[in-house]
Amino acid sequence: MVGKVYLVGAGPGDPDLITVKGLRYIKEADVILYDRLVNQELLQYARKDAQLIFCGKQPHAHIMKQETINHFLVKYAKKGLQVVRLKGGDPFVFGRGGEEAQTCIHNQIPFEIVPGITAGIGAAAYAGIPVTHRTLSKSFAFITGHQAGDKAAELQWNHLAKGVDTLCIYMGISQLSFIVENLIKNGKNKNTPIAVIQWGTLLKQKTVIGTLETIREIVNKENIINPSMIVIGEVVRLNQQLNWFNAEMNSFVSVAEG
Repeated sequence: MVGKVYLVGAGPGDPDLITVKGLRYIKEADVILYDRLVNQELLQYARKDAQLIFCGKQPHAHIMKQETINHFLVKYAKKGLQVVRLKGGDPFVFGRGGEEAQTCIHNQIPFEIVPGITAGIGAAAYAGIPVTHRTLSKSFAFITGHQAGDKAAELQWNHLAKGVDTLCIYMGISQLSFIVENLIKNGKNKNTPIAVIQWGTLLKQKTVIGTLETIREIVNKENIINPSMIVIGEVVRLNQQLNWFNAEMNSFVSVAEG
């Protein structure tokens, strides 16, 4: 009897942002393959006898190759087990969930997709930045910073600079200079506000705000590194009004110290 694979989005970091369905499948799983950015507090809900497998991907250092992950999904499902592939954010937003689902189809393995809150929305929200706003942003785009330097994507930068109100860029810290230079070169105002949100939705979240012209100096000064989300557009200005999370954390610290 063949088991089933569940591609579950764990959300952007805060363990409370897991969906009800995602948490249920974690509790029921025989095997859980989890990524580096999954909050490991979620694993405490797994059964005591569940097998936990760390997939550990990080930039330029993959502990487990994608082909190996695909192999494990098929191997355990063919043993009749319930397999949860627990992924940071949403499985279908730069998470290779589509490739893993295709692997299941190729091997005739039943599968289910459990969407999760992606960092482009979750981290921005925790920084007080709505990706859409009736008067400031009627469109947004999710972009991977890994495409920076890809000549085939050069035409896309022109569209992104002129045709999209809010840009949410994943995995872009190492390519920050390339990103801001190409947006300015393609017509984006150098004074466009930009936020970089490190460890979004977690207690250690840190947000820095600048413009396309100034952000590189600010990021270097504040020692901002991955994992970080980059959000670009006029909605970033709302951070000053809507920065609820940092205000809540500061209040908590004040009470604790008092």
